Parts: sequence; structure tokens; C-alpha cells
Amino acid sequence: MLSRAAYSTSRKLAPALGSLGCRQKHKLPDLPYDYGALEPHINAQIMELHHSKHHAAYVNNLNVTEEKYLDALQKGELLEAIIRDFGSFAKFKEKLTAVSAGVQGSGWGWLGFNKERGRLQIAACSNQDPLQGTTGLVPLLGIDVWEHAYYLQYKNVRPDYLKAIWNVINWQNVTERYVACRQ
Repeated sequence: MLSRAAYSTSRKLAPALGSLGCRQKHKLPDLPYDYGALEPHINAQIMELHHSKHHAAYVNNLNVTEEKYLDALQKGELLEAIIRDFGSFAKFKEKLTAVSAGVQGSGWGWLGFNKERGRLQIAACSNQDPLQGTTGLVPLLGIDVWEHAYYLQYKNVRPDYLKAIWNVINWQNVTERYVACRQ
């Protein structure tokens, strides 16, 4: 059960996690032509089968998948893990920012999942060293601190870039990775 402070953090984090709660279900689009329009090259029966069955299945599966991720967000699984492993979202953000800022030269700051311990961990990798290959952690969120990622806009002021990067993190993707690596 989350504490009052955790719920407060959850309310603050929720807008950053995207607009999944407001998203409408995807619908199978109508074809802009009749099923028989491609005859004799592709017959109407094949077009109807592919559109009404196969394409519809993809759309339905997309809706199911998005519902599962929305449920995971609403349950706050990722947020609960962040609070459990770092004390609060603010402490997590502060630590990942500090580790990323501390990379000498080029590299990455990472949030990874330690499968052996069942815990989130923060790590840094120099240059293009892979997180999983060098630490065993499953990558969930990477912050690119190679100068090419920010130099044109932030010059050599990496801390300004690191402050701004938090505004564009795809939390849906991070949650998706977290849910997947725990299965």
C-alpha cells in the first residue's frame, strides 16, 4: 500500500506518464475503396478477409495491450518500485541526474532492472558500452550524455540538458519495459 507521500508523488508523476487515461480505443479504419475494387488482381474475398479479420485483430490486440499498460500505470507498479528502491521519485530523479552528469566524456546514465534482486538500479556506462552486457541490468531508461545529444542546443552545459530531458521521457515505454522484464 502506498503512503500519503507516495500518492502525492503518484499524482505529480501521472501527467508525465502520458495521456493513456484519456486515450480512446483504436477503431478499424474503413477502406477508402470497396473490397472488390482490386479485382481481378486481388479478389474481394481476400480483401474482406484481410481487412475484417486480420487487420481487425491487430487493432483489437493494440487496444488490449494499451489497456494492460494503463492498468500497470494505474496500479503504479513502476512508481511503487521507484519509491521502494530510491525512497521517492524526487530522490530517483536526483540520483539518475547526478550519475548521468558524472559520466566523464561520453556515455549513458541508466535506470536498469536487476533480475536477480528484483530491484531497480541506476548505473552509468562509458562510451557505447551496453548496459546489460557490462552490468547485467535490463535497460529500462537511458539518458544519452554524448555531446551530440545536446551540444547544439545546450552547448557544453550538460546539467541544463539533464534538467530538460525529464520533460520528454516516454514513461509509457519505460513502464512497458519494466512490466516485460519482470515476466
